[in-house]
Order: sequence, then structure tokens, then C-alpha cells
Amino acid sequence: MSDSEFTIRLADAVTDLPADQWDALTDGANPFVSHEFLSLLEESGSVGGRSGWRPLPIVAEGADGVLAGALPAYVKQHSQGEYVFDHSWADAFQRAGGDYFPKIQIAAPFTPATGPRVLTRIPGLAVPLLQAAEELCRGNGLSSAHATFIEDGQVELFERAGWLIRHDIQFHWERRGYESFDEFLAALSSRKRKDIRKERARAQAGLDIRLLTGGDIKPEHWDAFWRFYQDTGMRKWGTPYLTRAAFALMGERMADRIALVLAYLDGEAVAGALNFIGAHTLFGRYWGALVDLPFLHFELCYYQAIDLAIALRLDRVEAGAQGGHKLARGYEPVRTTSAHFIAHQGFREAIADFLERERKGVAQDQFWLGERTPFRKET
Repeated sequence: MSDSEFTIRLADAVTDLPADQWDALTDGANPFVSHEFLSLLEESGSVGGRSGWRPLPIVAEGADGVLAGALPAYVKQHSQGEYVFDHSWADAFQRAGGDYFPKIQIAAPFTPATGPRVLTRIPGLAVPLLQAAEELCRGNGLSSAHATFIEDGQVELFERAGWLIRHDIQFHWERRGYESFDEFLAALSSRKRKDIRKERARAQAGLDIRLLTGGDIKPEHWDAFWRFYQDTGMRKWGTPYLTRAAFALMGERMADRIALVLAYLDGEAVAGALNFIGAHTLFGRYWGALVDLPFLHFELCYYQAIDLAIALRLDRVEAGAQGGHKLARGYEPVRTTSAHFIAHQGFREAIADFLERERKGVAQDQFWLGERTPFRKET
């Protein structure tokens, strides 16, 4: 394969690209880089317009016009909805007289879940696609390009292209062959087993907890979850990232890849958690509640997710960004990776120095947290 066999260009939106060709670029394991997910964000107005996320996918096409590779890229006017925080970088660059925004973001919007960021079945196309992102920055005076929550198998592609690597920590649950929740509990220390059983009992008391997927998810369930999502979104971010239409489209197009957990009190839905089902991973995404009940968050977001992952025989649960409280519930510290192209050489050198020191701190934190998991210690 030579680069001349392919044409690399910018597209206006994922929606404009053939769904079957886009999805053929991946193995289908990750729902957040699927055409249906990225296009519903566009169609629902969650990205585009005034959102500060302008879709600008970078695509490679063969001589026959068929997609051979893509980067799910966006022009960003802010750093919201990314979960890898570069606010201090933006502040420093702008204090030095530069314009940090707009920038390029290669990501699944609003989704701190690991996945592929270079979509292609042709390994040799990865670097040309990333070089195209670099040229987009240089040719338009953009400060930088960023790829966030890169799956481990693709980190090398960004390293090979010379992008700066950044690490952080999330908390994931690993199944390790457990056939039941009790088998998982048996791997924990006695005190932690008792604590979790007590938490689940208190959280479930007086509630009817229902797991819905596929055609069982009705419009009234989305109406209820929208209320929960709005409450959480307004408390955390000021404005929820997703529109109501996004959830309606998820229900229409992705219901079989969604697990919605709802808690009912006296017949009324009062809390819920939304999960996406991948080929190997259950991704916990959104949660909200209209009532304040002890341990309800842990039950709906963490324990119900473990139950479901075991039932579906999935390898792991990714429970989203941050949350040291997950550690005591059997979720372990896992390193996540992002990659960064900085156009200005002096700024790049400063960022590289910062990242080298930050990576050491992240590694120390991961080790420290790993020593404090609730699992029984071998003697």
C-alpha cells in the first residue's frame, strides 16, 4: 500500500458518510464510534450548531471512493465534555498571547470511555490520517489536536506519529471468570463483603429495580430518564450535553445495545442509570435521581452493572470518569491514555516537560490505589 492509493479529505459530518462503510472500519465492538451513535449526536443537535463541537471527520478513501479510514474529529471552541482536562494549557497559551481555541478533538463526544480513535482496517493508514490532522492545525492556525481515551492497542499509532502521550486513571471492574455476584464477593475481604451486602440491602429497600433493554424500553422510560439526566447535568455542568432528541434516537436505533436500570418508589420512577453494551465491555454512562436515598447511586451504577456484566459474560465494566469511591466497590485503578499534537514548538516542549512529570505522579497514584483494593490479600 502507498499513500497515493488513497485520498484524505475532510467531511462535513458523519451523517453524510455511508453507514456501512464507516462501520466496516472497526470490528463493531465499541458502540461509541459506530455510525449510529456519532450520527445521532449530530441529528439531535447535541453536537454542531452552538454546542462548540463542530463535526469535521477526517476520512481516507480509495480510488473507488470507498472509505478506508477515518478519524472522528471535531473542531472545538472550548474544552467541555472531554474529561481530559487541558484548561491550564489553554490559560497558559492565551496568557502568552496565543489563541488556544479552536482546536481539534478526536473523540466520542461527552464519552469518557476507551475505544479506537483511528478507524481503519489498514494499519499503514494510521500515520497519514494523523498527519492530516496535524496539517489541518498548521494550515488553519489551530493550536493543537487531541485524541482522548485511546484503547491500549492504538496508543502505539500515536507514539509512532510523534504525538505527546498523557495518562490518567479510571476505575474499571474486571470479571475474572466470576459466574455470580456472590463469586465476586468471595474474592473480597470479609469486611468489604459485609459492607457491600449492607449497602445493597439498604439501597434496594422499598424500591422496585427494573432492567430494561431492547424493545422493553418505551418512550415513557426515556421521559423519566431525561428528568434524571437533566438534574445531574445541571448540577455538574450547568447545561446537559445531550438533547432530549438524542435519547429518543438512542431508543430508536441502539436499543439492543442499551441497558437502562430504573428504580421505582411507590410505582413512580425516581432514579436511573444508562449503560451501553459493547462486545466485551459494559459502559456505564449516565445516571440521575429525583430522591436522595442511601447507596442508591452505588446500587444502580456499580452493583447492577456488575450483575449485568456477569450475566452477559462481558470482560469488564467501565464506570466513567473519576470517582475514587468506586475503589471500595471492587472497581480497580486502570491507566487511561490520551495523545496530543501541539503545533507551536515552544509550547510543545513545555507541555512535554509537564507530561513527563505528570505521568510519574499518575503511575505512583495507580500503584497506591492498587494496594488499597478491597480484594483479599494473599498471605
